[in-house]
Amino acid sequence: MTTHLFPERAASVLAGLLIGAALGLFLTQTVAAFLTFVLHRTLDVDGTPVLLALFIAVPVLGGIAGGVIGYRRGDDATPGRRGGRR
Repeated sequence: MTTHLFPERAASVLAGLLIGAALGLFLTQTVAAFLTFVLHRTLDVDGTPVLLALFIAVPVLGGIAGGVIGYRRGDDATPGRRGGRR
């Protein structure tokens, strides 16, 4: 029996974490660009602590959500275990 350094789902969790964080960052930047270019309102992140916390929390929460989704779907990524995909 081969012992693995990482759990079977580690790749799925890492991919989900990175994709979720990237989507969260993309979402915050899209909102900022929309407000700046369409509504002509510049966001003052330094002057508003709540807005700064929101711009930090959205990518972090996206990464956590992506990691959880990657963990839950990670078992489906190994087709040889139970005779194929479910």
